[in-house]
Amino acid sequence: GGEVMKMAAPMALMAAARDPQWSRLLIPLLHPLPRTCSSGPGPDPARQRLHKERRRLRREAAMEARSGGGGEKNGGGTEPRKWTEPPVFTYDVPTPPGEKKDTTVPLPKSYSPRYVEAAWYSWWEKEGFFTPEYHAQLPHREDATFAMCMPPPNVTGSLHLGHALTVAIQDAIVRWNRMRGRRVLWVPGCDHAGIATQVVVEQRLQRESGISRRDLTRDQFLQHVWRWKHEKGDEIYQQLRLLGSSLDWHRARFTMEAGYSEAVTEAFVRLYEAGLVYRGRQLVNWSCALGSAISDIEVESCPLKGRTLVSVPGYQEKVVFGELAHLAYPTEDGGGEVVVATTRPETVPGDVAVAVNPDDPRYSHLHGVRVRHPLTGQLLPVITDPLVDPDFGTGAVKVSPGHDHTDHQLAKRHQLPLLTVITDTGHMAANSPPWLQGMARFDARRAVMSAFTDSGLFRGSRDHPMVLRLCSRSRDVVEPLLRSQWFVRCKEMAASAMEAVDRGDLTFTPASLKSNWNIWLSNISDWCVSRQLWWGHRIPAYRIALPSSPPVQEVVGSDWVVGRSEVEARRIAAQSLGVDESDITLTQDADVLDTWFSSALFPFAAMGWPRKTDDLCSFYPNSLLETGTDLLFFWVARMVMLGERLTGSLPFPQVLFHPLLRDSHGRKMSKSLGNVIDPRHLITGSSLQHLQEDLSHKHLHPREKQLVLEGQRRNFPHGIPECGTDAMRLTLCSHGHGEDVSVDVSSFLSARRFCNKMWNAVRFTLSSLPPDLQPLPPHQVKPEAAIDRWALGCLHSAVGACERGFLQKDLSMVTTAARHYWQHQLCDVYLECVKAVLQGSVRGDAEMGVQVLLLCVEGGLRLLAPLMPFLTEELWQRLPPTPHKLYPSISIAPYPSLAHTLDWSCREVELDFELVQEVVRAVRGVRAEYRLTREKPYLFVSGPPEISARLRPFLGPLQTLARVGGVELLPPGEGPPSGTVHAVVTHTCRVHLMLQGGVDPQMERARLADQRRRLEAELATAEGRSHGDGFTEKVPERVRSEQNSKMSALRAQLEWISEAERGLGEPGDRP
Repeated sequence: GGEVMKMAAPMALMAAARDPQWSRLLIPLLHPLPRTCSSGPGPDPARQRLHKERRRLRREAAMEARSGGGGEKNGGGTEPRKWTEPPVFTYDVPTPPGEKKDTTVPLPKSYSPRYVEAAWYSWWEKEGFFTPEYHAQLPHREDATFAMCMPPPNVTGSLHLGHALTVAIQDAIVRWNRMRGRRVLWVPGCDHAGIATQVVVEQRLQRESGISRRDLTRDQFLQHVWRWKHEKGDEIYQQLRLLGSSLDWHRARFTMEAGYSEAVTEAFVRLYEAGLVYRGRQLVNWSCALGSAISDIEVESCPLKGRTLVSVPGYQEKVVFGELAHLAYPTEDGGGEVVVATTRPETVPGDVAVAVNPDDPRYSHLHGVRVRHPLTGQLLPVITDPLVDPDFGTGAVKVSPGHDHTDHQLAKRHQLPLLTVITDTGHMAANSPPWLQGMARFDARRAVMSAFTDSGLFRGSRDHPMVLRLCSRSRDVVEPLLRSQWFVRCKEMAASAMEAVDRGDLTFTPASLKSNWNIWLSNISDWCVSRQLWWGHRIPAYRIALPSSPPVQEVVGSDWVVGRSEVEARRIAAQSLGVDESDITLTQDADVLDTWFSSALFPFAAMGWPRKTDDLCSFYPNSLLETGTDLLFFWVARMVMLGERLTGSLPFPQVLFHPLLRDSHGRKMSKSLGNVIDPRHLITGSSLQHLQEDLSHKHLHPREKQLVLEGQRRNFPHGIPECGTDAMRLTLCSHGHGEDVSVDVSSFLSARRFCNKMWNAVRFTLSSLPPDLQPLPPHQVKPEAAIDRWALGCLHSAVGACERGFLQKDLSMVTTAARHYWQHQLCDVYLECVKAVLQGSVRGDAEMGVQVLLLCVEGGLRLLAPLMPFLTEELWQRLPPTPHKLYPSISIAPYPSLAHTLDWSCREVELDFELVQEVVRAVRGVRAEYRLTREKPYLFVSGPPEISARLRPFLGPLQTLARVGGVELLPPGEGPPSGTVHAVVTHTCRVHLMLQGGVDPQMERARLADQRRRLEAELATAEGRSHGDGFTEKVPERVRSEQNSKMSALRAQLEWISEAERGLGEPGDRP
């Protein structure tokens, strides 16, 4: 029964390896276990193992999703399966805020986020662990500083999962630096969000009082805004505390507070004095519904495939977009016409020319000709310019420089007048034909089209794919308008910002964003910073009036003065004009500054600039900026430009960009798709009913709210399960640079199950520790048992991988290494082996095993502390005193260091144990094949002396992990006893499992006979095909080779069945 199975040909092995039944036998043979680790050039083995482990964890998460992990679709269906709610435990010990949590009460039987996350944060905050001043109390402190500013979220709303991603990454980096002994400052803040806040308060006034902003004075309205801000209080800050953010709340900054406003005013004045701020009349993005210019980031691009009806604020009927109208402009002599193509007939009254491409032969005869304006009769020149695309429409376009950026550029090139025929409110201006004046712009569109039709100059229309630009705040169609505004000159500052990257003074992760940076900054235009709002930083510019000067229309920029205060502005104006200050009347600009202007000052304004504060000297420039790629230009570039210009230093030397959030279907998360997840719902869990009730408190457009409701019903029919803060943070940090983050609920549930595994591991550890245990210092723990040395070596490897991950700002490397250590090394292997020693089922040094177990658990908790602050604190506080437990909190205990664990590294033991694990996998394969669920058969291992030497130190762990009744290493040349079945481990090692007495021989023979009949039938069919006429001559060589490999594999499987039958003995034998 112990005969050696004949080796099959390589092609047969490859074919057999594709068979699930045979892969467990042949894959080790195809990939022999290396005996030593190569020290030569090539890929880093540790990194390769981490990448392999990362892929495996994702496969596990996917399998969990398919098996009912919530949010994922079941097999073939469309309805997401409902998860199983685990038991909920709560912390009920009365603990005043700021007092330490009682950890003397027994741990609940299983992990419950509500229990774990209770009480800790207020204690951390009261103790001052998150302040840089606490650095002086750290025994392991370093003379190094780490400073970072959190991108200030808007005061208007609640945090979304994108904020949670930012917090999870930033807080992990901050906590790791603090545990390393550095002086750390992480500054929180909140942005006043000019447009968003004003819209929210206006909606509230309309809803509650039935009044609009225009019914109030500016001061009265601002009182309502501040009242709303105080009522809302620090809701955003409480959400950040819920996420475990280790921020220094004593230094929190609101961008409209007095000190910050001083910095904004100072920045504007200094830029003006340097000639970088000017007042000019240019085209801006204008929202007629808001009555204000808006920034590019507040403009949404809506692609249209063709003719589309779109709802526009202020219009009862939907408006047609995506249609290209062909309109005829008669030539001056009346003998011909030029047909132009336009998507904006309402701007025809503002036409000042018709333009064609100079190389377009269709219009060469019209160069220098004039055409007659169809509505006014004025003569318009036909100009030629290469900017005109001859393939657009008819190849001829009308030029309306007051309402189109390209037309504006054409007008400036050809010295054409700049007409504006649409007002700030979106109505036709007084310079339009009388029958259009005062008409809403899109009503005027229909009126203009009717006029062309009535005059016989309409030449038809067709569908036209286009991008419609909408205001994200009001959903209004953005109108390019010529406005006198304040602008910041950016060319010089942009060139300096590009040079900083080229020099390496500023780096990006991922580095690929450098090309995007250069492209955008190379084509940057001046920045419009005026906003026609009441809420925001009032522009410190004043219009000058003298008693002797009659009121005249503004001469752009010439009658304005800029100053830090009205007093300073008056003095500057008087000196400039050579008059007494009393003769001057100043009127401050009613506009406010773009919110992005004040946000761009945050890294240094939050530190007290322009004053020379201690914080500014100690923590500026910051050490790092972490943010999303969508803010590369709107925020990062402006911080770099203004920071370098105003302070003389870059605000930070490195920018780390986190990936994009996507749902389980690969779609970008957005409110319009209804797939946005509030992190609070993910932390505490939420039913579908609660998700939809929560929408009633949010300020959404009715159409947008309906989309969200439908998306929630589709994506979360069973609601969202309670996963907890730690599981959410761990999941969000598990993705590498450049990888989009998939936020299907199953991945968070998988992380919660991992939390429960950690919980159970620590509960077992605590139950295994003797009451009188005296933990040894780490340097005195020197175990002799191979499994103990292996465990410490695993901790050393995990420490090294986590250290590299943090140094490279690659948190996916940290999460992968730490999860692999806890789940597959500590829990699945070492705890099982130690448990067997403590229970006496195998021999071993129980006393040293407990010391090693405590070291492995305590060090493993510190590894994960930056990522999972609540769970690690809860478990770490319950461990017995160790040298690292001299610290009051794990959040300030030293992070495990590779240098301090070098004595634990033992690569030879690790390689030997890899062989043990290969043996265990082979045994488990045989057990599964023969359905040995409870039986513990005897195991024999055959191989050369070096195999036995490697396995002998691990016989106890091998017996435990393989779940066998005993293990015997066969001497060379000695075969196993009768009644065994074998499996291949390596080309020199095999395992033999005793089947007699462990299975029902009669049932096994019947099963093997059925299998034999099936395989023999397949082999007969294959052989018949290969022996048929013309097989050799007509069938391609590749197909013949595959057929031969298949037959070799089938014969090998039949040989294996014969051996299994011999292992069962003769039919009449007694076990």
